[in-house]
Amino acid sequence: MASTVLEATRAAHEDLERLERLAVRELQREPANARDRLYQSHRVRHMLDLVISTSDKLVEIYEDEDNARKDEISTHLTAPTQSGIFSKYYERLKEIRDYHRRNPSARFVSTTDDHEELLKEEPVIEFTGEEAFGRYLDLHELYNEFINSKFGKRMEYSAYVGTFTQTEKISRNHKATRQYREYLEHILEYLTSFVYRTEPLQDTEKIFAKLENEFEERWANGEVPGWESESVSEGSDIDLDDYSTVEELVELGPQKLKEALATRGLKSGGTVQQRAERLFLLKDTPLEQLDRKHFAKVARPSTVSSESSNGNSFKDDVKKEIALLEVKMKRLCELLDEVIVRTKENAEKKLTLTYEEMEAEREEEEVQPDSESDDEEQQIYNPLKLPMGWDGKPIPYWLYKLHGLGQEFKCEICGNHSYWGRRAYERHFKEWRHQHGMRCLGIPNTKNFNEITSIEEAKALWEKIQARQGVIKWRPELEEEYEDQEGNIYNKKTYTDLQRQGLI
Repeated sequence: MASTVLEATRAAHEDLERLERLAVRELQREPANARDRLYQSHRVRHMLDLVISTSDKLVEIYEDEDNARKDEISTHLTAPTQSGIFSKYYERLKEIRDYHRRNPSARFVSTTDDHEELLKEEPVIEFTGEEAFGRYLDLHELYNEFINSKFGKRMEYSAYVGTFTQTEKISRNHKATRQYREYLEHILEYLTSFVYRTEPLQDTEKIFAKLENEFEERWANGEVPGWESESVSEGSDIDLDDYSTVEELVELGPQKLKEALATRGLKSGGTVQQRAERLFLLKDTPLEQLDRKHFAKVARPSTVSSESSNGNSFKDDVKKEIALLEVKMKRLCELLDEVIVRTKENAEKKLTLTYEEMEAEREEEEVQPDSESDDEEQQIYNPLKLPMGWDGKPIPYWLYKLHGLGQEFKCEICGNHSYWGRRAYERHFKEWRHQHGMRCLGIPNTKNFNEITSIEEAKALWEKIQARQGVIKWRPELEEEYEDQEGNIYNKKTYTDLQRQGLI
């Protein structure tokens, strides 16, 4: 039995409410890691697409172009009396029973289970190996297209990643070519696809619609970055009112004069002086009244104005379209700014890695999304008790072994303080803790006491030094060391004398 229009309308509204509740329930769930968050976004995006398609069907039903809804409503309202309404009801009930009697195998199919399955499905998201599940951009095809084009130049891939958004470095002559336009279209197509795969809830169509409205206004005012002078026709580049002699026009150079003459449909050949004289004729004579011998052969005086204006309008339309592509590309690059920086760093790092190290990095990145958690309070797995690095994670074990950080050195003079690693132990003899301990013992902290950590050994060595020098009291003016800015060591007396003389 075919479903009626009213029943289809009711079912569509029910589906809309159910999909909205499922989307809210999914967004209230906290994802465990980055991969789970991306799957969650794609599931919600799929629900929103179903909402949009169902809403389109409802709009089509309510527009009722074939009057099917209107006819069905009228059949229910033909009987004005209460008995007539009940007779229509029982007739409809009889039709339903007859249908199920003829089709005993027909069962009621609920769409609830189908919608519940949307919360359990794992979306299929296609990423290349270089993209590492959305962590980096894969611009290798665009890079090859750029370096093999007329507007591109040879550079490393890492340099291209950092500069592919800088379209202002490309000359305007190259920008007007078909090759450059196709290159921009390929970039825009890839970036749009990447945004959809990594941020499916981002409404790029809405962003582009707003961008196009702003672009129209800015283009009309000549305020588009890099195209400020392109929204005006090229024939107005040289204003003849600003020049009073032919010599002043000569100073503009042959190329600019040639472009100005070609724009107006005049002959652009000859020397610089001849070009300037030909252009200077327009200062006092309108273009339509100029002698025909000054015009190029392909143009006639009667039609040159219309032809040049049509050519300029066509060029302006092409340039406007290319400028819009550039603006859209830069807007997407702003959304992907962190990804671009991460891609550039990854490309630079790969230049220093061997093939085995790159494979190990790739395998680690594949495992990382499953194991990483955004919970900042999660306990860090550190069974070897390795020291923490600058990023808040344990340092690599090879670095731990290289610096001997597992070896403990204790210093009795420092109050039995422990120093881990040979480097920290050697450095502590010049630090404040050891100096304070030596000062408390009444012993100068000189080079003679390096590697001495026992109080008894330090005292015994100090007594031997005093006995060898034949002095009972330490003389700071002779034995206390001072260091100048260049690292030279002096005793206190010499240092003071040089300082008084202004030599230090």
